[in-house]
Amino acid sequence: MYLTQGLHRAVQQHPDGVMLVHGERSSTFAQVADRVARLAGGLRDLGVQDGDRVAILGLNSDRYGEYLLAVPWANAVLNPVNIRWSAAEIAYSLRDSQSTVLLVDDAFAPLLPALRAAYPGLRTVIHYGDGPTPASTVSYAELIAASAPVPDARRGGDQLAGLYYTGGTTGFPKGVMLSHANLISSAFGALATGYLPEFGARWLHAAPMFHLADLAGWNAQVILGGAHVIIPMFDPLAVLRAIDAHRITDVLLVPLMVQQLVDHPACADYDLSSLRHIIYGASPISEALLERAMKVFPSAGFTQCYGMTELAPVATLLGPQDHTARLLRSAGRVAPHVEVRIVDEQGAEVAPGTVGEIVASGPNVMLGYWNRPDDTAAALRDGWMHTGDGGYLDDDGYLFVVDRIKDMIVSGGENVYSAEVENAIATHPSVAACAVLGVPDQDWGERVHAVVICQPGAELSIEELREHTKTLIAGYKAPRSLEVVTELPVSGAGKIVKRELREKYWGDHARQVN
Repeated sequence: MYLTQGLHRAVQQHPDGVMLVHGERSSTFAQVADRVARLAGGLRDLGVQDGDRVAILGLNSDRYGEYLLAVPWANAVLNPVNIRWSAAEIAYSLRDSQSTVLLVDDAFAPLLPALRAAYPGLRTVIHYGDGPTPASTVSYAELIAASAPVPDARRGGDQLAGLYYTGGTTGFPKGVMLSHANLISSAFGALATGYLPEFGARWLHAAPMFHLADLAGWNAQVILGGAHVIIPMFDPLAVLRAIDAHRITDVLLVPLMVQQLVDHPACADYDLSSLRHIIYGASPISEALLERAMKVFPSAGFTQCYGMTELAPVATLLGPQDHTARLLRSAGRVAPHVEVRIVDEQGAEVAPGTVGEIVASGPNVMLGYWNRPDDTAAALRDGWMHTGDGGYLDDDGYLFVVDRIKDMIVSGGENVYSAEVENAIATHPSVAACAVLGVPDQDWGERVHAVVICQPGAELSIEELREHTKTLIAGYKAPRSLEVVTELPVSGAGKIVKRELREKYWGDHARQVN
């Protein structure tokens, strides 16, 4: 198995079919294969050797798609950079991965002086934007035009495919090493459920392409030989226009994006009937939002994916038929390519309904963390990836994720899982979005604290919120303090970054628990 395999198949079976659409540009499978072979040749001419890391920093584009195929074609390793990082964080990932070649677009070219100063090992920068080529960079277009195509190295199997840096919830981010077999097995397992694209699908890339969630959709679509429609970044109006104009069938979003789409005042002005699959992740979807979204996208089935970068990334899926009131907070059932268990602190499997750590095993489990043997050994134990997520399996095999284990709040001696409190808070009609965390408290050790964005025009008091949540969960789990904000910090994957919220309360403390 190798990442370029689907492209070869598509060129053989329908070379004139459209593969990439970005703005006014459109490329067939045959055209993409030729450009990829030339870009791979150009990379080799620039000194890229077998196994070298080649990084990219840019918004979504068709050129990004060419990069995803050309790097393994050249027998090298992908390193997609998080576009939401600071220059210092980006330089860290380049230095840590020892990436000597970087592709950059117009949006991020201004960062080059800072990146070069912070990481002198950056030997070559290839500019693939539409604007003027910056000084001391190589023109992407000229490189492809001047380079002879090279044969596909067909790098695959257990060979390293890419380094995908985690968000870094604590300390510096870790480079997750994923093989071709990891990525392809995850894509095949997800496709086998029938919840993802089918032959003839048209996938919209609106989520960031540097993130493994969107890359999972990319890999599945390449396997099927389908078309990719790409917009630079998520924008509600741009998504609505793309679905209408290109008859999009599949898209990956996070619930916040779904909310912004269904709330957009121009939503009713577009034909959205082509949409068949809405895949979402990062967090469950609320019942109220699901009901609204199903009215806006009546032809679409909703599928939640649970996983992580270390699992390449799919572990479980909640299919359209399971989007019922009873199962809506579930992360679904285990995908065909992976095995999931719940274990206690000693690693022993626990009974259904018992909260423990979620662990996974299968061909999708990462090779390890780049240059971090101790972290790898801690995460991969006895063939199982220890996710750090707390959850339980019910009697029917549905997974319920209750929290990151380290985010568990101990209040008055009782364990409180913040996800459970967040689920209760989210049902309040005044709440648009929320996050729950433990903050220092003189009496309780830690108290349950809610950070809430209210619906437009709505107000909320702590007394009202406590009374509401106590109708759904135990009283000791109800929030004891409330902060109303206008926005929450969000990661590239669409997850709320609780680390930033905690800093306000834990900044002067030596540890993050009381």
